[in-house]
Amino acid sequence: MNNKDTGIFGENMAASYLTEKGFEILFRNWRYKHLEIDLIASKNGLLHIVEVKTRTAIDFGYPEQHIHKTKMQFLKNAAAFFQYEHPEWKYLQFDVVSIFLNDKKQWELFYIEDVYF
Repeated sequence: MNNKDTGIFGENMAASYLTEKGFEILFRNWRYKHLEIDLIASKNGLLHIVEVKTRTAIDFGYPEQHIHKTKMQFLKNAAAFFQYEHPEWKYLQFDVVSIFLNDKKQWELFYIEDVYF
């Protein structure tokens, strides 16, 4: 599986997981210029900006450990543009879905709510 396929697999698993937990997926891969949000979901009137990280090896750390300050700033900027275009969304939070897909095609999903950097 190449990196693109791994990413698509991860986003599909994350979307399925969130849907099962009662979230409504509003957008996938929402873009504004060079900024992108993997998943935008809602639940109980709250907008969730979701970053999905999928890895096939953890030699250099778990997937969620690869979200750095610069990436979070991009997400904050993208979320601000999204809210500007959709002013009905007043409240939001940032979440992370981390997926580790091992070589036996087994996967582990870890959902982190309300991350703050």
